[in-house]
Amino acid sequence: METRLVGQANVAPEQDAVALIDQAHLRSKAFGIASDDRPDYSGLAASHLKGALEENRFLFQHAVPVMETLYGQIANTHSMVLLTSAQGMVLHSMGDNDFLEKADRVALVPGMDWSEQTRGTNAVGTALATQHAVTVHGDQHYMNANHALTCSCAPILDPYGQIVGALDVSGDHRSYHQHTLALVRMSAQMIENHMFASSFPKAVRVHFHSRPEFLGTLVEGIAAFTPEGRFVSANRSAQFQLGMSFVGLQAHTFPSLFNLPISALFELFGSPNAAPRQLCLHNGVTVWCRTEVKPSGPWATPIVSPLADSGTPAARSSCGNGNAARTTQLSSLQYLDTGDAQLSGVIAKLRKVVDRDIPVMILGETGTGKDLLAQAIHHDSARARQPFVAVNCASIPDTLIEAELFGYEEGAFTGARKKGAPGKIQQAHGGTLFLDEIGDMPKHLQARLLRVLQERKVSPLGAGKEVEVDVTVISATHKNLKELIARGDFREDLYYRLNGLVVRLPALRERSDFEVVVKKVLHALDGGVDIAIAPEVMELLQAYHWPGNVRQLHNLLRTATVMVDDDGIIRLAHLPDDFLDELRAPLRPVAIPLPAEEPPLVPCVGAPPAPAADDPGEDNQSLQDVTINAMAQMLRLHKGNVSAAAKALGVSRNTIYRKKNLLPPDLLD
Repeated sequence: METRLVGQANVAPEQDAVALIDQAHLRSKAFGIASDDRPDYSGLAASHLKGALEENRFLFQHAVPVMETLYGQIANTHSMVLLTSAQGMVLHSMGDNDFLEKADRVALVPGMDWSEQTRGTNAVGTALATQHAVTVHGDQHYMNANHALTCSCAPILDPYGQIVGALDVSGDHRSYHQHTLALVRMSAQMIENHMFASSFPKAVRVHFHSRPEFLGTLVEGIAAFTPEGRFVSANRSAQFQLGMSFVGLQAHTFPSLFNLPISALFELFGSPNAAPRQLCLHNGVTVWCRTEVKPSGPWATPIVSPLADSGTPAARSSCGNGNAARTTQLSSLQYLDTGDAQLSGVIAKLRKVVDRDIPVMILGETGTGKDLLAQAIHHDSARARQPFVAVNCASIPDTLIEAELFGYEEGAFTGARKKGAPGKIQQAHGGTLFLDEIGDMPKHLQARLLRVLQERKVSPLGAGKEVEVDVTVISATHKNLKELIARGDFREDLYYRLNGLVVRLPALRERSDFEVVVKKVLHALDGGVDIAIAPEVMELLQAYHWPGNVRQLHNLLRTATVMVDDDGIIRLAHLPDDFLDELRAPLRPVAIPLPAEEPPLVPCVGAPPAPAADDPGEDNQSLQDVTINAMAQMLRLHKGNVSAAAKALGVSRNTIYRKKNLLPPDLLD
């Protein structure tokens, strides 16, 4: 049965309400329930109810205040308010004393199961079974014993889109009011929003609606994202406005939904009590947005773009034409230039090709910040006001990536949305298309992408026409595309179409600006509050090989900042145990695999024994000893060649030179 969304609640169309009840009666009969069955009290057990309340504690603590408010609105109407679990067990009730006595006679009390399987057609059971808000009035109940009731119930969804319970108002069938269901739906929405807010305290929560007066009300959309822009959750109103289900939204990011990089959102709403702004959704709908943001990515790029100029129309709406002259803005590329010579060289090259219609390909290990660099290129270009649309070719299933990239028309395939949907390429029209992990694009789609890039036209699935597109393309990969070409897994002609300028982001272990990167990450994580790192911890971090690069460093420091004591200094005890275990592992102070031609590390003769595990006072010294021994071995193997030793260990030359005073004097001239 088709449904429609009213505000935030899933409601059966009025003309189908009778059919919904009829179908519920058929299910009831199939369950073997007789209409003249008497109320069953066998499920009532104090221990049973206690266990259910414990299991549903999160729902209960957010629902009870709303229930009290709802009961205040219906008091003295011979009614009661009920909260149930997702299985239909009544968890809590409150209501008029006269009606509570009648409810007791039909077992409508806490601890009892009111699913369709046990009670037949009833508002609680049917709402949970169909996931629709529903009213069951009088003799619409399957069991004769319940004909004296009128019940209106709405299912409650948790922040991840799963049914977690139901809210119900039940009363005497003679006091039926047609607006009760709307009141129940609104209360259920309020519970959902309360749970949503408490579930993602550190997420970036975007509140939006097409009409500004609805911001802050029950019908506003709320979507949560990580500080890096990945989708976390969305309430029902947000799903309705975005035109996608919770499952569909999981493949998206903030930029793909709001046509704006997450870093630009930080700039728009970075000041306290920032006024609502207009943004343009991926489907072309303009909405008013508000949010309170606390950037906490690897580091937050302070992008001062035209959107930050509140005196221009473009500042008020990102759906502007974008043809107006750009205002002065701080270079995002400049902000990423933190002093490393290799990275500075990359940025210098990129500055020369910005706005020259030259495709850029970014190479680098996972976690080096390829997506940050792509966004910085976009924001330093004349397309800064236009969409930045990112597509991770490795994260979208092969069966979906074609529709995601090229879009589709209505009826193009089973499950296609009505009126179709524009693809990522169309969404990036006028702006920048970032193809991350391009090496993972399925071979059969590479030819289609090449044709789009050559002809600047895209043909959605099921469409008989082509749509012109104007995009700047940035691609990125951690794979060796030339090896893929040699194996026949990547088209050579597409490779040469994408690599107008190829730049390589250095791995974190290769960079000389480690301390600057650490400070930027800490600043982003802690909102500018001073947190320091103990010198011995900084030495260990500098000596580590960082296989996950900046992303791994960010995650480690995020944990450490939570663990830090009142003095605000990150010490060895504040680092995750798995990280410390890796550092303590004998003979692997930096845990980097050596090249095949290198002999394995062996202990230095006379190396001090490792301290006992229960002697924490020796941790710092023992870790330093292991690190120094490994450096000494590599220097001996490479006859004092610092560059070769550093490369074998996976650290920078500066790391070895910083340990000069601790190494044997004959190894460093």
